[in-house]
Amino acid sequence: MSLFWNLWIIVLTVIAIVLVMWVLLANRKVAKRDDVDQENRTTGHVYDGIEEYDNPLPRWWFQMFILTFIFTVIYLILYPGLGSWPGVLGWTSENRLENEFAKADERYSAMYSDIMGQSIAELADDPRAQKMGVRLFSTHCAVCHGADGGGNFGFPNLTDGEWIWGGSPENIKASITHGRVGQMPAWGGILGEQGVLSVTEYVLQLSGQDHDEALASKGAPLFQQSCAACHMADGTGNPMLGAPSLADSDSWLYSGSREGIAQTIRSGRNGIMPAQAETLREEKIHLLSAYVYNLSQRFAE
Repeated sequence: MSLFWNLWIIVLTVIAIVLVMWVLLANRKVAKRDDVDQENRTTGHVYDGIEEYDNPLPRWWFQMFILTFIFTVIYLILYPGLGSWPGVLGWTSENRLENEFAKADERYSAMYSDIMGQSIAELADDPRAQKMGVRLFSTHCAVCHGADGGGNFGFPNLTDGEWIWGGSPENIKASITHGRVGQMPAWGGILGEQGVLSVTEYVLQLSGQDHDEALASKGAPLFQQSCAACHMADGTGNPMLGAPSLADSDSWLYSGSREGIAQTIRSGRNGIMPAQAETLREEKIHLLSAYVYNLSQRFAE
C-alpha cells in the first residue's frame, strides 16, 4: 500500500471516530432534578399528531456508546485497521488461514496417509472413500459435468466408456491434476462453405448415420487432407492429442447432428478442463479420481 493511501485510511478513520464522539457528547442532555417541566419538553417537531420529546439518553445507553468507542480504539491498537499498521498482536488473515490449515493437516494426516496408501482402483471400491469423493465432485465438478456425472453440452459424460484422453485411473488423475485443453480449429475459412458441407457428410458416413453419398465422396479427400492428422484416417481419434473418435454416433461432446457437425467444422470448438493441482491437495485429487473412475466402472458393469 502506498504512503498516500495509507495516510488516507488512517486520517479518515480517526476523523470519523472523533466526529462521531463529538456528535454524541455535543448533543448529550442531562436531566435536571429541579426541572418541573422536564417530562413535557419537546423539540417542536410534530408529525401526524405525534410530538417529539427532547429527553436525554438513558444513562446506560450513553455508557454503552462510550464503551463502543473504547473498544474501537483498543481494537485498532491490537489489530490491523489503520492503513498498513499491523497491530500490536501482529494478527493477519493469512496467518489465521495457515493456522487453520495446520490444524486440519494435524487432524486428518492419518486419514490422508491411508488414502494415498491405496490405489485409485482400490479406493473406487471403498464406500467410505466414495462418500468423500461424491462431496468433492459435487463441490468442484458437478457444475460442468452434472450432479450425476452425465455431462452437459460441451462437457464430457463421465459415466460412459468413451474417454477423449483415456479412462484409465492414471489418465483420469492426470486430467484432474493438470487439466485439458481441447481445441478444434475453425475450418470454415479454409474449406469454404461447400467444403464444410462435404466434410460434414463424410463425418456422418464415418459415424454410420444417414448421409449424402455424393457430398461424402467429395468430403473424403478433404478430410484426409485437413482432419486425419488429428482424428486419424479412419476417424477413430487420437487420445494422445485429445482428438475424439468420429466413428461413434452415440458419444458426441457437442452434437452429432448434421447441423452440429457442420458448426463444429465451420467455427471450431474450444474446450477447457481447468487444472486442479493448485486448487485441491493431492489426497483430494486422488479421492476425486477414484470417484470418477468408479462412475465409469459402474456403467461398464
